[in-house]
Amino acid sequence: MKLLVSACLLGACCRYDQKTAPDETVISLGKVHQLIPVCPEQLGGLATPRVPAEIKGDRVINKDGVDVTENYIRGAEQTLLIAKQLGCHAAVLKDRSPSCGCGEIYDGSFSGTKIIGNGITARMLIQNGIAVIKASDASSLML
Repeated sequence: MKLLVSACLLGACCRYDQKTAPDETVISLGKVHQLIPVCPEQLGGLATPRVPAEIKGDRVINKDGVDVTENYIRGAEQTLLIAKQLGCHAAVLKDRSPSCGCGEIYDGSFSGTKIIGNGITARMLIQNGIAVIKASDASSLML
């Protein structure tokens, strides 16, 4: 199966802090699936490194108070286009990210408080019939 995967989980230095978040379980999925790395924030035109951002209401606001919603939407649209063009039916995404978070995201206060919700990309993929699995549940795909 072709899986979209948050590029940071595969070792790319594309997180907001220009660090990586390699996840050995996610990386090992490459033994049984074709992995397609994506970084919605970069696809949406944001630089790396960049000011951290969180979802507040229906907007994505960075820690400096700048509304970056349009970048997140553009990145989600590009990610969806890649998924459709390559025939991906599922995605493994970074937990709690304002783009990729699935089921749980930060609340927009930059206090570390988590709430139920999905990131912009995760939401768009789900709305278009693409299953989204958070990285912490990736082992379920090793079958």
